[in-house]
Amino acid sequence: MKALINIFRIPELRNKVLFTLAALIIYRMGSFITIPGVNPIAVADARPSGQSFLDVVNVFSGGALFQLSIFSLGIMPYISASIIMNLLTVVIPPLARLQREGEEGRKTINRYTRYGTLVLCAVQASFILLWAMDYRGGRLISIESRTWFMVIGIVAITTGTVFLMWLGEQITERGIGNGVSLIIFAGIIAQLPGMFMRMFRDGDVDFFYIIILLILFIILIALTVILSTGVRKVPLQYGKKMQGRRMVQARSQSLPFKLNSASVMPIIFASSLILFPQTIFGMLSETTGSWEGWQIMQEWLNPFAADLWKRIPYYFIYTVLIIFFAYFYTAIQINPQELAENLKKYGGFVPGIRPGAHTREYLEGVLNRITLPGAIFLAGLALAPYFIISLLGLETKQNVQGLAYTFGGTSLLIIVGVALDTLKQVESQLLMRNYEGFMKKGRIKGRT
Repeated sequence: MKALINIFRIPELRNKVLFTLAALIIYRMGSFITIPGVNPIAVADARPSGQSFLDVVNVFSGGALFQLSIFSLGIMPYISASIIMNLLTVVIPPLARLQREGEEGRKTINRYTRYGTLVLCAVQASFILLWAMDYRGGRLISIESRTWFMVIGIVAITTGTVFLMWLGEQITERGIGNGVSLIIFAGIIAQLPGMFMRMFRDGDVDFFYIIILLILFIILIALTVILSTGVRKVPLQYGKKMQGRRMVQARSQSLPFKLNSASVMPIIFASSLILFPQTIFGMLSETTGSWEGWQIMQEWLNPFAADLWKRIPYYFIYTVLIIFFAYFYTAIQINPQELAENLKKYGGFVPGIRPGAHTREYLEGVLNRITLPGAIFLAGLALAPYFIISLLGLETKQNVQGLAYTFGGTSLLIIVGVALDTLKQVESQLLMRNYEGFMKKGRIKGRT
């Protein structure tokens, strides 16, 4: 409480916090503004059957998707466009040169990212509007012309995403924390009270199980903090340098490698890939119901299948995909060859390791060793909600399943990561002005 009071004693920090809260309130208010031509009463009960891509999008849009809001896609098209541009900068040499050109190159890449966001918004909005028009014979739509509804809907959803993109940039510049991350964070957190209320109201779970779920949820948060802050520090040594007229030995430094360098990207990629065939098999089983093969394949990719042994393929494929994408995304983010060249260029070296190729091989070995346990840990967090529900025998409780999907590994990592990052920024602002931070003993820092 003392730290919170100190926040409002500093005018600059107080203005930043209030601006951030005001921007997030505007975002949450816009999540309830529906697209023109939509029947709000019918939308209130609209949900797709089973788990699909729409559920994943709905989580990150703060529940705005199933309300057919102008913020139905949230900020995710911008995130997807940013990921695609990061991948393309590795594959396409001109984009890689742009990235190395400094501020002007980054501005050009950001402009391309915004163009890509517009394209992704138009494509994804089209699929959402097609689903809305076909849902229960079009009862969600209150306008007769479907073509006109598509045009209005695409423009409204795309404009909403562009506005959120601008709002996130304003939070980053004039508020506290990363604006895009805070928008996703606010959308996920906003769904938590409603889900708990539905769980209590419908009586899905006994009070004893609720206590167990809360305890396990706290344990998962603690493990996520360890995964988010864990680092492996590679010691570095720099040669002597001239300072004035004296030869001075440079201080020893370290090169930190995070235990989970890829953050939530492996889970996002793995979830998308494993949900895609499940959605396709579900659509084929509805259209070609005469062949039971589609239903069997869909059941084998169902984490809540009736038989325990039928869930094993889902768990195995999901784990393998997370580990693969953890290595893949880490290789994109961290280039040992470039690190080794920069160390050699500025006179740095790892003690006991020769500069150049030997340093590159050593850094690659360190990355490979810490990425594997980090990826396995990440897969365990992603699968933990399914294991908990299976052990407690809550497979038939729809509200609990929704809670597991909403606050599984991906969302939990985002919540913890954004909260830690924002706390670090607030604490640094307090310590700059000789105020105590949130921790009396030391700052919030990574675990070694």
